[in-house]
Amino acid sequence: MSKEEVLGRVREALSVPSHPQVRSLAGDGVRDPREARKFMPPGGETFEERYNNFSRLAEKLKVEIVRVPTLAAATDSLLELSKSCGWKKVASHHAPLNDVAVPGLAPEVLWMEDQPGTAALEGCDAGVSACEALIAQTGSVLVTSKGSGGRALSVLPPHHVVLATQDQLIPDMLSGYDLLREKYGKKLPSFISFITGASRTGDIERILVLGAHGPKRLTIILIDE
Repeated sequence: MSKEEVLGRVREALSVPSHPQVRSLAGDGVRDPREARKFMPPGGETFEERYNNFSRLAEKLKVEIVRVPTLAAATDSLLELSKSCGWKKVASHHAPLNDVAVPGLAPEVLWMEDQPGTAALEGCDAGVSACEALIAQTGSVLVTSKGSGGRALSVLPPHHVVLATQDQLIPDMLSGYDLLREKYGKKLPSFISFITGASRTGDIERILVLGAHGPKRLTIILIDE
């Protein structure tokens, strides 16, 4: 596509007025950003509504969701996943769920608190992390450097596994920001990310490639208790 064709498309897009509410949200017409909720997809009022939204979007994103009743069942599911995938080395971090489910998961387990290097993490078959929240509105996983094992755990191993509980499934992204402000106050983590599906790109000849910039597989184990 030539430069003039690109600029022509930009000029065409700019010629169409945006919705007045979009302009007011972008300016000072609306002081409370939560007004944006009126124009965003609903996340759900109840847990089941949120779960239905989340699982529907996750399916479209090729995310695997394993819903289990207890932490013991989650541990069993994680072990079964490890065996079926043939994991030899797994990375994780210390958190209440991880400390129960991860030990013995593979012949070698690396803990982020021991500061394994980049090469060691890249050599892992999977990374198991906690999360700050699951976002029903977008099918995303909210992770931070403080609550999810640092910056690299959710990025370098080719298979990312998230352990979460029912109360972590929240309706929307604004709720996620509220949660972070309530939890961390003014000392927000240096790394905050909304992970929406496995890493993917279609930049090259519009061919979908998984794992281009991060894990090519994402599994969420959701515990009901």
